[in-house]
Amino acid sequence: MTLTQERQVILFKPQGSIDLQVGTALSEKMAGVKPQPDQLWVIDLAEVEFMDSSGLVPLVQALKVVRESGCRLVLCNVQAPVRLVLELTHLDSVFEIVNNCEDIFSHLNKQSLVTVG
Repeated sequence: MTLTQERQVILFKPQGSIDLQVGTALSEKMAGVKPQPDQLWVIDLAEVEFMDSSGLVPLVQALKVVRESGCRLVLCNVQAPVRLVLELTHLDSVFEIVNNCEDIFSHLNKQSLVTVG
């Protein structure tokens, strides 16, 4: 997994399937980043082909943390199987989801981007 930090933007790029094991690792990576006001956390799911219910835990935890810190969290490049899980749990209406990361980064300075991985 990769994490990047800009705007300050923090970019997380998990890979493979987000199950209990990968979800726990993702939670640990996210816990290692201290959210600061006005940060943008981006979770790029382009390389995630599957996510089970335990994979939702780090996403929901991260959303709670960033909201409490005055940050913003965006999911991008959500693949169909992952989108289905988000829709079935109605979390697609809770998370801000954009089609691709370029839509987000086109408005930001690339020098402030930090990847964590």
